[in-house]
Amino acid sequence: MHQKPFVTIGLIVAGISFLLPQVAVSGQPAEPPHFETHVRAIFKKHCFHCHGEEEHPEGSLDLRLVRFMHDGGDSGPSIVPGAAAESVLYQRMRDGEMPPDESKLCSEEELEIVRQWIDSGATTLRPEPESLDGGLFITEEERSHWSLQPIVRPAVPEVAATESVSNPIDAFLLAKLEEKGFGFSPRAAPNALIRRLHIDLHGLPPTPQAVEAFTAENDQVAWQQWIDRLLSEHEYGERWARHWLDVAGYADSEGYNDVDAPRPHAWRYRDYVIRAFNNDKPFDRFIHEQLAGDEMISTPLNNLSDEDAELLTATGFLRMAPDGTGGAVDDVNVARNATIADTVTIVSSSLMAMTVGCAQCHDHRYDPISHEDYFRFRAIFEPGFDWQKWRSPPKRLVSLYTDAMRAEAAKVEAEAKKLDATRIAKQTEFIDATFEKQLEKLPEETHELARETHKTPVKERTDEQKALIKKYPKLNVTASSLYLYDRKASDELKAMAAEAKKVRDTKPKQEFVRALTEVPGRVPVTQLFYRGDHEQPKQELQPGGLTVVSMNVDLPEVPSNDTALPTTGRRLAFARRLTDPKHPLTARALVNRIWMHHFGRGLVTSPNDFGILGQLPSHPELLDWLASEFIDSGWSLKHIHRLILSSTAWQQQLRVAPDQIAADPDNELYGGARLLRLDAEAIRDSMLAIADQINSKPFGPAIPVMPDPVGRFVIGIENSSAGRPGAVIDMKGEDLRRSVYVQVRRSQPLSVLEAFDQPIMSPNCDLRRPSTSSTQSLMMLNSDQVLEFSRLLAERLQRDAADDLDTQIELAWRLIFARACSDDERAAAKELVAEQSAIFATQPAYKADAKKKPQRTPDQEALATLCQMLFSSNEFLYVD
Repeated sequence: MHQKPFVTIGLIVAGISFLLPQVAVSGQPAEPPHFETHVRAIFKKHCFHCHGEEEHPEGSLDLRLVRFMHDGGDSGPSIVPGAAAESVLYQRMRDGEMPPDESKLCSEEELEIVRQWIDSGATTLRPEPESLDGGLFITEEERSHWSLQPIVRPAVPEVAATESVSNPIDAFLLAKLEEKGFGFSPRAAPNALIRRLHIDLHGLPPTPQAVEAFTAENDQVAWQQWIDRLLSEHEYGERWARHWLDVAGYADSEGYNDVDAPRPHAWRYRDYVIRAFNNDKPFDRFIHEQLAGDEMISTPLNNLSDEDAELLTATGFLRMAPDGTGGAVDDVNVARNATIADTVTIVSSSLMAMTVGCAQCHDHRYDPISHEDYFRFRAIFEPGFDWQKWRSPPKRLVSLYTDAMRAEAAKVEAEAKKLDATRIAKQTEFIDATFEKQLEKLPEETHELARETHKTPVKERTDEQKALIKKYPKLNVTASSLYLYDRKASDELKAMAAEAKKVRDTKPKQEFVRALTEVPGRVPVTQLFYRGDHEQPKQELQPGGLTVVSMNVDLPEVPSNDTALPTTGRRLAFARRLTDPKHPLTARALVNRIWMHHFGRGLVTSPNDFGILGQLPSHPELLDWLASEFIDSGWSLKHIHRLILSSTAWQQQLRVAPDQIAADPDNELYGGARLLRLDAEAIRDSMLAIADQINSKPFGPAIPVMPDPVGRFVIGIENSSAGRPGAVIDMKGEDLRRSVYVQVRRSQPLSVLEAFDQPIMSPNCDLRRPSTSSTQSLMMLNSDQVLEFSRLLAERLQRDAADDLDTQIELAWRLIFARACSDDERAAAKELVAEQSAIFATQPAYKADAKKKPQRTPDQEALATLCQMLFSSNEFLYVD
């Protein structure tokens, strides 16, 4: 189950093209290449691993500075300025001898740049440093990368079509559109707009009544009121929490290996996130609590206040990585360090949009993140994980029992023990009476020995006493055998025991939270692992953020041990560093994700990578304006929602202008709405809502998933001891709850969601990539669940629209598509229902007989077929 992070081929190609911007199609650069802007990135990617990072570079050759190349190594100077053909370095690269690993061979384009650079004199743009002090040399070019610059609120641009500007978002987008001679597309139709809004904020379709009400109003005042209404409802938190749970890697199982042990208490973190979104918890506070909630509490772990219990629950964010250390693993130390590595990946990708994990084994090949930086970053979390004094998942659970609850439990137990004492006394009375009755049946000379035997504990009986019992087994009257002699007495004792149990059941239930905590007083040492190998520890390192970030902006440092706190304070300091308004990454990364979920595409299309291999922002000024606005609003997520949703840009219809589509085929200029497929959860939840079956119960333990007889994973409670295949435990409506509450089992993804790209958390999901495949169509055609939803919708149509097929069809269209049915569509639907009804009427399952009435009539099943067809249509599965 456990997988290493990887870089996609598309990102590598994009990264290489960014690193080599000056090479023309002919292979000739627009100007002579320089080391800092062209050549160094090639060497860093292919060569620094052996010739720069090592304490003793191979062949004594260090390629990090040009003057080191002049000095050369064991083979003498590696370059001859002005003569690439005579330079050993170029010769080795040209002949494929270096780098030695075939998978790392330089491309022809890269080789040509190195040749041109040496032939043009092997120049640098500026004097090089006197020494590198054994650390990573970060160039001015690396420091000047767009995402590492301070966030500066840009001026809102002026545009010609001022009537199209609802707020500054529109001005930034329109300025670029007007540069190309374009403008915004017209506003979407009211029914399409209100459906888009409901799906966006709630993940559920609007009711026909909502569509009708909005269509009647359809002005900007009503639009703002509708946005506020949906943002205030509980369904908003359920929808948008799912987005955050993706990047947090939320799962209800441990993963790592095939055992994939369940996490019975992980759901508390999910509920915490839902509440945080619904309450519009300031996002900086949200980050603080998730990274360091345990460092913010004021009550002891064995007597947490409600507020501190929530803070501790928030740290579940740091307990989401795959973790197999609760069971048998091949190498426990590998498993422990893998959990820490995945946690670093989750934190850095979700909150910083940087691939810090790529520096686990060596300096980052593209970004200015050193091997030492990685372990300084890891040191922030080391006291909470402490791989050498590891606490397995069960041992990390924190009880939510308080002193008041313990006192109440003790009071209840005392009352129950009184009932126990009464029962035991009564039990002794019954046993003695029964024994005497049995004794009367024996010879009188045995009575004395029998009574002594009866009073003597079994383990202490003599051979003579044992022989007596063996000869007269009916004398062995005990609590467990009393029912054989006196059923009435036995039943009375059972009733008394049940009464005691009933009292004990009133005890406050002991609950647990899956949290991250530190062991007070223990400050583990973090060492650099040579090549990422924990068996090769090197120098000790102190906690810290990324060096390159600190070079560009002044941020608080992370202490090794904050003596003002009972913990080290490392994670709390790091959280405050991340949310410092001067930090260049956090706010940009977050608003980019918000934008991505609203528009289906981020302003930066690589939401987890703002580094060299990531994509450049399409609208950098807008990104910075949003980041600044986010911070200035008090990190209010709902404020950014309102801005985006009230913009003209978001309310556009799909593009129809051919010239605009031809000039901007990927809609990078946002000159119209983007056609978006519903995500997996929204598909299932929408079908439930349309069928009027959705259970809106909030919060609580995960709804279990189990394999069905054909191997698909469905909602249900596995009943392995049912005695016959197919036995199902009644879920009592729990199976109809929203998908956010369904168990996220890494090894058992719910089939209906998996088909529509619900991600497997390994360790998290930065971006869902919607696919189009035949399995989706097959799922909609053959899934028992889809068929059941279709039948339930048909029942609703017949219930709400009586026996009028025309009215039923019209209602189906309004429920599923949020629009009226056209005359042609109505005629085609009626024809389909008639054809299907005639087919079903010929089948035995739909014919009544004297023994059994069919479950459904041919007309009912035909209408369900129509509903299934509508659920399977693109118009339902996509939102425009």
